[in-house]
Amino acid sequence: MRLPERLLATLLIALLLAACGSGAGNARATRVRWEGQMQDYAVRDDRGARTRMRHQEVLRLAGDRYARGDLEAARGYARSAQKLAPDDPAAYTLQAAIEGRLGDQARAQALYRKATELAPRQGEILNNYGAWLCANGYPAEALVWFDRALEDAAYAARAEALANAGGCALDAGQNERAGQDLRQALALTPTNAFALESMARHAFLSGRNLEARAFYQRRLAAAQATASVLQLAIQIEERLGDTRAASRYQQRLREEFPAGATPNSQG
Repeated sequence: MRLPERLLATLLIALLLAACGSGAGNARATRVRWEGQMQDYAVRDDRGARTRMRHQEVLRLAGDRYARGDLEAARGYARSAQKLAPDDPAAYTLQAAIEGRLGDQARAQALYRKATELAPRQGEILNNYGAWLCANGYPAEALVWFDRALEDAAYAARAEALANAGGCALDAGQNERAGQDLRQALALTPTNAFALESMARHAFLSGRNLEARAFYQRRLAAAQATASVLQLAIQIEERLGDTRAASRYQQRLREEFPAGATPNSQG
């Protein structure tokens, strides 16, 4: 199980916060035409403030198009946001996510690294790069970036970084660290879907099958099912000898995720 879902969620939260977080001292109402519509903004009476406000709006549009799957439009807006504010790491991070979705992983990594250079202590930026590294086969290196993200005392989404670190530690074969990080993530957010699924996988790989069942059931109650959690549920129930439950999850997998209907055995 990899991390792109966590990356997307963290990325969009960060972008929305960035797009909504500007103040406007000495403000006046200003109307700006964008995409054929007039929109009202309260901005300072200086060109820099207006540029910042436009940058935030373009960045918001980029994140919106990314969430809709319109990657070419998202790329255009993200590049425009970068030109308006070359020192803002969010535009680089979003471009990196877009390039990754489009298949240019070398370009994606370069953009993630640029973002971390601009924000070397900003938790969400470091977490996103760690997630990319783990998803692309560099779990040990990714753990270094998750640790750096967790050093940011102002980073509100600590459970996200801990869940990512725990799942990635499993990929790196660091089972003890995986358990520690995942337990901390769940102590902060008991319904963290990725942490629950990773804990189920951790228990399954360790032979603690009843515990694995409890965690995958909590995961299914916490969020919409994915192919990976249904595959894991099948494996756990087969090991426990409950063929009826395994068949039930196999049926769900075929119906909900036809392309992922053949589970990969992990033991």
